[in-house]
Amino acid sequence: MQLPQPIAAYFEADRKNNCESVLACFDATATVHDEGRSHAGHHAIGSWWENAKAKYRHVAEPLEAHTEANGTRVLARVTGAFPGSPATLAYAFRLEGGKIAALEIGA
Repeated sequence: MQLPQPIAAYFEADRKNNCESVLACFDATATVHDEGRSHAGHHAIGSWWENAKAKYRHVAEPLEAHTEANGTRVLARVTGAFPGSPATLAYAFRLEGGKIAALEIGA
């Protein structure tokens, strides 16, 4: 499966538990929406990512990707310390200027 570079880099950095590398994938004004909450900017996204990793100790493995006019949707198998693990989650990415401008994670 061929993922756009910023998305492939995001999943790789996430797998390696490297917050600095995760943040490098995002534009400085990016937003993330996950579990009913929005996080804007590097500081908030870094806090969200670190808290989620500590709470769920999860690993996401991309299964398939579809690029559409408004972005790329990736289905990923997520395994971790949460009820219903493993689960398939949808990651909806919007890219701008070679960086992730927005990410929404849901079922």
